[in-house]
Amino acid sequence: MADTFSTRATLDVGGKAYAYASLAKLGERFEIKHLPYSMKILLENLLRHEDGGITVGPEHIEAVAKWNPAAEPDTEIAFMPARVVLQDFTGVPCVVDLAAMRDAVVKLGGDAGQINPLIPSELVIDHSVQVDVFGRADALDLNGKIEFERNKERYGFLRWGQKAFDNFKVVPPNTGIVHQVNLENLARVVMSSDRDGEAWAYPDTVFGTDSHTTMINGIGVLGWGVGGIEAEAAMLGQPSSMLIPQVVGFKLTGRLPEGATATDLVLTVTQMLRAHGVVGKFVEFFGDGLQHLPLADRATIGNMSPEYGATCGIFPVDAEAIRYLRLSGRSEAQIALVEAYAKAQGLWHEPGQAEASYSSVLELDMGDVKPSLAGPRRPQDRVLLEDMKQNFQSNVAGLVANRRVGCAVEELVAEGGDQPQAERLAAKPVSTIRIDDGEHQLCDGSVVIAAITSCTNTSNPAVMLGAGLLARNAAARGLKAAPWVKTSLGPGSLVVTDYLKKAGVMDDLEKLGFYVVGYGCTTCIGNSGPLPEAVSKGIAENDLAVASVLSGNRNFEGRIHAEVKMNYLASPPLVVAYAIAGTVDIDLTTEPLGTGSDGQPVYLRDIWPSNREIGDFIARTIGPEMFKQNYADVFKGDTRWNTIESPDGDLYAWDDASTYIKNPPYFDGMTMDVGGIDDIQGARVMGIFGDSITTDHISPAGSIKKDSPAGRFLQSRGVQQADFNSYGSRRGNDDVMVRGTFANIRIKNLFFGGEEGGNTLYFGSNPPEKMSIYDAAMKYRADGVPTVVFAGKEYGTGSSRDWAAKGTNLLGIKAVVAESFERIHRSNLVGMGVLPLQFRAGENAQTHGLDGTEIIDVTGLEDGAARTATVVATRADGSAKRIEVDVLLLTPKEVEYFRHGGLLHYVLRQLAARKSA
Repeated sequence: MADTFSTRATLDVGGKAYAYASLAKLGERFEIKHLPYSMKILLENLLRHEDGGITVGPEHIEAVAKWNPAAEPDTEIAFMPARVVLQDFTGVPCVVDLAAMRDAVVKLGGDAGQINPLIPSELVIDHSVQVDVFGRADALDLNGKIEFERNKERYGFLRWGQKAFDNFKVVPPNTGIVHQVNLENLARVVMSSDRDGEAWAYPDTVFGTDSHTTMINGIGVLGWGVGGIEAEAAMLGQPSSMLIPQVVGFKLTGRLPEGATATDLVLTVTQMLRAHGVVGKFVEFFGDGLQHLPLADRATIGNMSPEYGATCGIFPVDAEAIRYLRLSGRSEAQIALVEAYAKAQGLWHEPGQAEASYSSVLELDMGDVKPSLAGPRRPQDRVLLEDMKQNFQSNVAGLVANRRVGCAVEELVAEGGDQPQAERLAAKPVSTIRIDDGEHQLCDGSVVIAAITSCTNTSNPAVMLGAGLLARNAAARGLKAAPWVKTSLGPGSLVVTDYLKKAGVMDDLEKLGFYVVGYGCTTCIGNSGPLPEAVSKGIAENDLAVASVLSGNRNFEGRIHAEVKMNYLASPPLVVAYAIAGTVDIDLTTEPLGTGSDGQPVYLRDIWPSNREIGDFIARTIGPEMFKQNYADVFKGDTRWNTIESPDGDLYAWDDASTYIKNPPYFDGMTMDVGGIDDIQGARVMGIFGDSITTDHISPAGSIKKDSPAGRFLQSRGVQQADFNSYGSRRGNDDVMVRGTFANIRIKNLFFGGEEGGNTLYFGSNPPEKMSIYDAAMKYRADGVPTVVFAGKEYGTGSSRDWAAKGTNLLGIKAVVAESFERIHRSNLVGMGVLPLQFRAGENAQTHGLDGTEIIDVTGLEDGAARTATVVATRADGSAKRIEVDVLLLTPKEVEYFRHGGLLHYVLRQLAARKSA
């Protein structure tokens, strides 16, 4: 390590000496006291990794030390996280890639041992459990059995990885959600490790293969979600290239009023920051309101960073962070190190201290926060509880506008019916269904899923105990969940179950149908499982626009359940309330939830617990012993986990018969020769898409349809439909995943107007033939014809799914031209060798009159040196449209990755070259 600015210092904590890169010493040369907390962490990272300019030089350190809050990002730096955290949906393909890289590096003359995580890398299995069984006491056990049966091959592969790789640990199933486990146990806040025989202390920084890694920002850890490709590079010692960001300050004052929850707060913050515009920026929370904001509430806000578009949403280390570390069972030695280091480095926050300089500042008095939900399609679309009925009614109109079900108006009128009445009946059909020997009416707005799920809220004792107390009050009044509602409780960790039981409210939740179904993301990730058959038939009978209410962070189209068109995010107490009401076509602020056992109407205000009551229960029920007990053997697993068969050896024994784990084709035929970045000639348009195309649209995680390309493939391999599992669980097999790319049932290719489904037109036949995007892609590849995609704003928002980029690459798509990109997905496209191009402001495919029939050339790339390029769209009549676009290869390192064919190819060649030398 170089030390141009002589910042090496020693810190004594409890009689142990730690070396560290001192920001105070750097402050003797530069004025850095005004820097935001997050910028100081970036600065320390550069100081500690200075290497004489190979990756980090003094000019990079000076650029951050002299950071100008108002400047547009234009200086590239290299950031190296201290550790990596993964979940199984994104982690399995990471481990598959590492296994494939071991094979490839050996073929290139290297050694398998070169492919090994160099920093702590921990994977939490939390995305595979589905809500197959619900509303009964044995749901947890039965769902666990089904989970292991479905996923034993994947789990055996992960157990091989745990044995084969150094610095790689796996948290087995039925432990908790990755971000909650990270917060409650894995996070160090301040790391310590041996370096050349000397103990060093440095900030805990983390890359995670899930967008909501930012939850860890709540405890002062700088980290964010990256694609699996970027995470793999970090695991192999490659720093991440980034531009010095702008930092938006968010000042919090006051405290939450009675009846408002952390969920209401985060939905308010999300809406404000989305409106402000923070994509690609850091957001840092400060202000005297922090002293009234428990750590769990901070984590809730940090968790939702992807929803407001920021790279991270971070809080500083302060007394509340220390209190939480002690509450969650961290050792006193670790707590002492965190406090001493934070204070020595100027990273400690005290109420009333001088404010940092920010690129811009927003302010919120938390006393103004009101009960809210978000939906029905996007997490940033906040709606006040009092406006929910109106929100439903205005949104449902668009969902049923083209409905042609039930008796036609003409039929009813012809039979002598009244015209207005006929129109009402046709506009709002009702399905009569039979459940538990009773008949019930299902209609638009019926809540068919009510799920307390996802890391965002299940990590927060206030809203979880709030839900339990509301359930207690409801049960005491004789209220029950509506019979057609699929209720579920997916705690984020075993600790949550412990304190719900200790508080005595688990029984009350179960009385309303909220039995524990598993310890994982469940409904929030789309693992909501099948609806009861009667409910499914009722929805299909009249093409009903039914709803889900969940305490999650994502509600994109097609994500929660294929049969549910409207999805609302809400706090856990409101999830319980809507389960009782059974509909979102209701104003819970003025209309009763239901009728009590005494025959009297019961209103939400009658059963809502007070903030003081919730606080008292938290104080009485939660303590360090719960955390210590539940995390004592966090990597050990149960009998199911430890009896799964897994191979041994440094190289994985691939099974050609497997439909779960397969050696991917990325490195087939790879040599040490580096290519160039050529112009694209003679491409066809695979699709024209609108705004907010998410990674769920591009690479769905949920169920696999029988008649889809992936479903047909699995059947050809002898897999029965009952054993399809999900796309997410099969991310280790490229044959399945490439067929699932652009296969979301809700995606709309504008070739076909508003029609839903992953189809396109293949122009290799005359006339052009309509077929699935996968089938057309394979035909184009056989023809030697490249393809491109056009899209609108915020392309690639959503979960950080590397398969959204990998699948795009394997389909043969060479470029995506969009109005704007989500940060992680743009990076993933670059990492997979797919060129991201951006329209000029105010332009898109529609303004240029493109309809998808054109032949596309992309010229002027200049081997990656060009910042702009020209898209030439040639119509069938020979006329051409020239469109100037921006080339989104943002750093010299990204250009280098692209020339290699992708980030992993770059890393492989670097490692193989070292071995050869």
